Amino acid sequence: MRSGPLRAPPRRPWRPRARALAAACLLAAACAQPAAATLDLAWLRGGEVAALQLHQGARPPSASVHASAPAAAGARPVPLGSLWKLFVYVYAADSGLPMPDYRCGGHVPDEVYCCEAGASIDRDAALAQSCGLFFSPARLMLARDPWRRYWTRRLGAAPAGQFAWLADPALLTPERTVRLDSLLRALASLPPASRADAEAALLRVVLDGRGADTVRWFGSRLRVKTFSWHEPGHPRAPLGGAAGWLADGTPVWFAGAGTSAAILRGWAPQLAAALPPPVAAADAAGAAPADAGCVVVDFFARYPLRSVTGPAGPARPGPLAGRHVALFENGQRLAFRADGMTLARGPGGHPLLQGRFGVNDYVARVLEREGGAAEPEAAKALAIAARSYLRQNARPEGSCRRIADSSAAQRVGPDLPSPAALAVARWTDRLVVDGPAVRYHGTTPGPNVLAWSDALAQARAGRPFDAILARAYPGAVLTVDGAGGRSCRRLHGNEDWLAAMLPRWERLLRSQPGYERPAQLPSVCELALGAPYSEQSRNRIFMRPLSGREDRITLAHEYVHIALRGHPRGQDEAYVEQTARRLVDLNLESL
Repeated sequence: MRSGPLRAPPRRPWRPRARALAAACLLAAACAQPAAATLDLAWLRGGEVAALQLHQGARPPSASVHASAPAAAGARPVPLGSLWKLFVYVYAADSGLPMPDYRCGGHVPDEVYCCEAGASIDRDAALAQSCGLFFSPARLMLARDPWRRYWTRRLGAAPAGQFAWLADPALLTPERTVRLDSLLRALASLPPASRADAEAALLRVVLDGRGADTVRWFGSRLRVKTFSWHEPGHPRAPLGGAAGWLADGTPVWFAGAGTSAAILRGWAPQLAAALPPPVAAADAAGAAPADAGCVVVDFFARYPLRSVTGPAGPARPGPLAGRHVALFENGQRLAFRADGMTLARGPGGHPLLQGRFGVNDYVARVLEREGGAAEPEAAKALAIAARSYLRQNARPEGSCRRIADSSAAQRVGPDLPSPAALAVARWTDRLVVDGPAVRYHGTTPGPNVLAWSDALAQARAGRPFDAILARAYPGAVLTVDGAGGRSCRRLHGNEDWLAAMLPRWERLLRSQPGYERPAQLPSVCELALGAPYSEQSRNRIFMRPLSGREDRITLAHEYVHIALRGHPRGQDEAYVEQTARRLVDLNLESL
């Protein structure tokens, strides 16, 4: 398999010696031990709260389900701590409210959780790092009435009683205590689309956040916001933990004596073993989508087809289903199940097979074609390598990525993947290697090449998947595909020009219905490829440096989109373009 170079943003590199020490600490549960010997864990499924208590060094007990009488678990008062930031994030993201980056001035003590003086932090990093200054309701200008209407829709009734804490953003304070079942039910009220961005951001917690290096136990299953506070009514009794969702959408909460970092690192092996097994998306209320994205595959790219035959004879162009047989020009035959495939006619009338799959389905097919799932840790490493290769080499096609099934790239099994391969792909959902051009081979290792035979040997010797990846790609980092959207390389020249023009523009814009000046000037970020666009919820514009009149019109165009985000005219491209041209061509003397 070959791949081209990838320019990756600089991140903290893997340090094998430090990681080996961290692994030893975690395996022995001797470093960063929690202060107490128990950990409380609860989740919500099918409307029922399940709770159990873990004991240090003991096997997880069976969950005790509290449905009709949740007093034993669900009625437990728990502090919000930092969890209030998660509810602000989801509300603002789901409502399309601006969440401009927070810029650290170096004069506020709490900025230690955010960024260094002179730097800034975006919404996803702020959530993973627990930057409270970013999510201040006053800074984001959260109003009580829209907030209340939003949670009324989510909960099915006005927030009152056990949900009274959601009635006003001003009520979200770290010291506020809430019933555990109301916290879990509030998390359950959010549909997959509403929590998607938050989950992607929270995957960083087990990579380089409070639970750094615990990814080997959790994979991408755990999407939680951490908190460190104290037991209600006992300021000297520290309480740390996290709450959020599992990958299948199950709301989850856990806590114990100590800080969130100590809890995650000290309890990771036992906690991972005690989490409820995944359920199919169709069986979980509000479950997350099985795949984050889709892949279009050109099958048998290097092997021309002569014909494709189905149960009723020669297959016709269009969607296929069920068992089929492909006859190649070299005389070879292949039986396969054609679910998710389409037959088309290429030049000369030759048949072409194309598949459209979710990313995890695609990764599972590659895993079965290139390796296998018999050794789980080796399979996890190969699944992450395959997803990384896809990320680096596939070309965009609409909302999907397109790639060939070829030995020159990576081979894709045409049959439905096995449950074991799908489980590995979903366990590693969104995890990728960032840095070098990712390659792998069946038996031959090399620089930045994962040899499958070597991965198998390491797995059988007890090495976890992240250590296998660190050995194959020593200059890389394990990260999340698509988390946080694009990073922003600021175009200060564009921003300065916008700031200078805005006072003139507002003489016209203030008369336009729906105009609302952003609380902060939009950040203008460099765009390497594609068409310029604006991220209205994050108050950011992506474009190229200013070099002429058309670039200035582009900047004005995207600013108008942001300034009219709450009015129907903000979606009228013709009106926005016309207004942008008027702004750029304003004659100051006539004004």
